[in-house]
Amino acid sequence: MIVVQKPGLLASVQDLGRHGHRQLGICPGGALDVLALTLANRLVGNADGAAGLELTMGGCELRFETDTRIALAGDDFGAQLDDVPLWPCWSVPVAAGQVLKLQGANASGVKKAGLRSWLAIAGGIDVAPVLGSRSTDLKAGFGGHEGRALRKGDKLPLGPSRLDAAQRTCKPFGLRGPDWGPEETDGAIALRVLPGPEFEQFTLAAREVLWGERWRITSQSNRMGSRLAGAELKRKRAGDMLSSGVIPGTIQVPPSGQPIILMGDAQTTGGYPRIGVVIRADLWKLAQAPLNGKLRLVQVDMAEALTAWADQQRYLAQVAQGLAVAGWPGAA
Repeated sequence: MIVVQKPGLLASVQDLGRHGHRQLGICPGGALDVLALTLANRLVGNADGAAGLELTMGGCELRFETDTRIALAGDDFGAQLDDVPLWPCWSVPVAAGQVLKLQGANASGVKKAGLRSWLAIAGGIDVAPVLGSRSTDLKAGFGGHEGRALRKGDKLPLGPSRLDAAQRTCKPFGLRGPDWGPEETDGAIALRVLPGPEFEQFTLAAREVLWGERWRITSQSNRMGSRLAGAELKRKRAGDMLSSGVIPGTIQVPPSGQPIILMGDAQTTGGYPRIGVVIRADLWKLAQAPLNGKLRLVQVDMAEALTAWADQQRYLAQVAQGLAVAGWPGAA
């Protein structure tokens, strides 16, 4: 059992998402950074699909009511377990009564003001699945814990751990995670993008701006989408479009000319032109990107997108192989 002493700005139960229901208008949701939740789950011996907590901008406190094992992945909000620093991608034992604190993004001592962290606990958060997932659909109000963001005093049950007693209490260990921060020397996070179905409907100048602009992530961003601010993207000819399917990563351009990159809780169809799609291998970077941070969109082709995805899967396979050597349970 976990008790929420402080939820911070936004904390919710999430797993790998609710898939196979888009025809009903139900978004996949789930952890916005699947890579982070997957790594955290593997570090505590969980299956990849176990539910964990998505914590936004820190500022939260969680008390553990039972002995267990935890791992954080994602941005570093100065996490401490009973005043001892807890680093991302480290697997550590926890005793009943210990408290995990994540400082707020703007607190002194927090080196990097990111956006989200993901916490996995041995056994996973054992709330009832809805349509095959334990994820919280915040917009529709179902799944997760009572279909809502966590509040002070909430108590979250844990499932049975796949680790034995010796594994749950063994010494902390960690792995080298991806670089969660900006990759560019100019401070802009690079996202690789495929041209979208309506790419050619935009003027040549707009298409050049798309790749050349350093886009700012506005404070109007949320789990549905990241709203960007920069130069206006103009279409060659104005006009309405029929609604069509959209997926996480789709870059829509509303009449304002300011693009929106859809995320896990976005609608399943939309009527704005789709100028591009962030490749699947880079969606985790967008989930981590801080508000008012800068993005740079880099055009790639399908072969490059598939290679990037294969590289990410190879990294996860190496993690699984290393943990298996140590006797840790498999990912499935």
